[in-house]
Amino acid sequence: MSLKYKETDPVRLSDDRSTIIVLDQTKLPDEVVYLNINSLDQMYDAIKTLAVRGAPCIGVFAGYCMAVLAEKYKELDPEDFAEKVRSDAAYLDSSRPTAVNLSWAVKRQLKLMDTGLSSGLTPDKITDRLFDEAVIIHEEDIGMCMRIAEYGLSLLHDGDGILTHCNAGALATTRYGTGLGPILLGRERGYVFHVYSDETRPLLQGARLTAFELVNAGVDETVICDNMASLLMKQGKIQAVLVGCDRIAANGDTANKIGTSGVAILAKHYGIPFYVLGTYSTIDVKMPTGDDIEIEYREPDEIRTMWYEKPMAPKGAKFYNPAFDVTDHELITAIITDRGILKPPYDRAIATVMGSR
Repeated sequence: MSLKYKETDPVRLSDDRSTIIVLDQTKLPDEVVYLNINSLDQMYDAIKTLAVRGAPCIGVFAGYCMAVLAEKYKELDPEDFAEKVRSDAAYLDSSRPTAVNLSWAVKRQLKLMDTGLSSGLTPDKITDRLFDEAVIIHEEDIGMCMRIAEYGLSLLHDGDGILTHCNAGALATTRYGTGLGPILLGRERGYVFHVYSDETRPLLQGARLTAFELVNAGVDETVICDNMASLLMKQGKIQAVLVGCDRIAANGDTANKIGTSGVAILAKHYGIPFYVLGTYSTIDVKMPTGDDIEIEYREPDEIRTMWYEKPMAPKGAKFYNPAFDVTDHELITAIITDRGILKPPYDRAIATVMGSR
């Protein structure tokens, strides 16, 4: 099974199935560089360094990683094959703890492998199935993002001012994206939006990536510092907030890039709808509340030196650098998924939608 890739896809498989071709998002917006990834260490580093980022995109990448890794071991006997694949899977899964799509895709491929082994399939045949499944994961994500874009657009109005935080466009997913999907789809259909993109500390995905996507799509876009959102809301320039997500707990609490919860609190204060957009695979029904979501902490130098010619703080200063925070479900107006628009009470809505398959 093969997928019709676009050159702009952030993740795609080489024709000979040996290599995953990845758009290096650490180089954007100044350079468009593609990485050729085929080893376990390269896969781990691509996720850890955020060359590949965005929960759905990481899930798609992980699906291909599992197949490419299995290809290396397909000549082994079934027991050794399974041991090698499971070991590699555990290491890959440890690269980022917060985004659920990574473990979701890895577990999905492992389950497929185990089913094949129990059915007596050879490692070679199982590997073929893993490649097919990786394509299915990718195709599913494209379809899910399109449906999310349609649902999200139904809640917006021509002329709206929209605030985004972090990046949840095609770079973070496939094709349309989640949080940016309604904006990009609306642009295609003649809607005029003005989008304000929080730069999103500490990695500036809003300034580097969201702005890159929106400018190239012809959307009216303005980058703002994270601490400017309150003023814009007070001035009446924001009619909706759209954000993506890395994990949604069973009660609707949502993990996203650090600063998202602050935006939600501001939106609640000013009476502005706050929408979380994500694929069903981002929902973790085994995670009761946001308190159970593990938060990733990153290197202090991302704050101190990364964006400056010289360190922007004195020696001896301490740094606290969580990559994510959790937005309480009570601050969320609606969770927009590929399976529909979820409204409170979220525990019931999520249980219903996740029980549909």
